Amino acid sequence: MIVQSILHVVVLVLIVIGAALAVWFKDLLSSVLALAAASLLVALEFYLLQAPDVAIAEAGIGAALTTAIYIIAIRRTARKEEE
Repeated sequence: MIVQSILHVVVLVLIVIGAALAVWFKDLLSSVLALAAASLLVALEFYLLQAPDVAIAEAGIGAALTTAIYIIAIRRTARKEEE
């Protein structure tokens, strides 16, 4: 029980770190990859909360499909933000 609670806290902290990195990075591709990692961690959290159907949907659509759409959009733009 304690190990599971610690695992939940670790995953949630990693989600926040991934989301913060997605905002912090100047390179768009790096931001998208950080966002995809955070999304995969959200899917893991759903699985740990015993909602495997929601976890599969989050991993498939939230992480994979959304990341692919963002990468296709980035290919048509400049990769780094102008300062």
